[in-house]
Amino acid sequence: MVDGHDIRPLVIDNGAKMSKAGFAGDDSPKAVFESVVGRPRHTGVSVGMGQKDAYVGIVVESGDDLTHTVPIYEGHALPHAISRLDLAGRDLTDYLYKLFWESSYNGRFNVRTDTICHMKKKIAYIALDFEQEIEKVKNCSKSVEKGYELPDGQVINIGAERFRCPEVLFQPSLVGMQATGIHEKAYNSIMRCDVDIRKDLFSNIVLSGGSTMFSGIPERMVKEITALAPSGMKIKVVAPPERKYGAWIGGSILASLCTFEQMWITKGEYDEIGPSIVHRKCF
Repeated sequence: MVDGHDIRPLVIDNGAKMSKAGFAGDDSPKAVFESVVGRPRHTGVSVGMGQKDAYVGIVVESGDDLTHTVPIYEGHALPHAISRLDLAGRDLTDYLYKLFWESSYNGRFNVRTDTICHMKKKIAYIALDFEQEIEKVKNCSKSVEKGYELPDGQVINIGAERFRCPEVLFQPSLVGMQATGIHEKAYNSIMRCDVDIRKDLFSNIVLSGGSTMFSGIPERMVKEITALAPSGMKIKVVAPPERKYGAWIGGSILASLCTFEQMWITKGEYDEIGPSIVHRKCF
């Protein structure tokens, strides 16, 4: 029989767009590749239950397909306060594509969706004050322009589209969605928690996922949540440099702990009980 100490767990984060894989204890995944999504065999495992850490705080996780706000208390997610927003990176790419073709670039360049996605990652940013940034562009459009090199070598200057695109995270109505932005989602999740832990949650808002990588997002979150929170409440937003792989890194840390072995699920257990076995052994 193989000793559990001789086994190094493989950590896999199946993202909607990209999958990340590597070994427990590593600082980053060994492989990152596009996800191929098939029809699931099983259903019924709650989304958002994979967040775990040894602190009190709230995680704002935004990837390619979905955004979740997950309050955590003493290392455990609080399911009743988890919030989901059906808006993330893919929607931002689609919106930037729309803005691109509505602009003066229409018809001048043949740009594919993957190029638009790359453009979004490279030059988009979150405005601290959206309306003020719009006025800034009206007065001097060049003030926010930045060059972007297309695959064919042509360089184009992108202006207001740079901040109009990710503004959707804070104003989903820009893409016709009747939903609150990520700042309100985080605030509402906190307010659904016990009053005694809200102060700790407000002071430890952690960003995670590829769609939180835009420059300016921590400052904007602080500004927006400060406006919503009780007067005098300390608001702190943590934006780790490696947050693009935040979910995978969390899994890597968890799987490297000596207590993780008791959470292992055998194939026999899974075949007998199904996906719900994770709630018995892991939470």
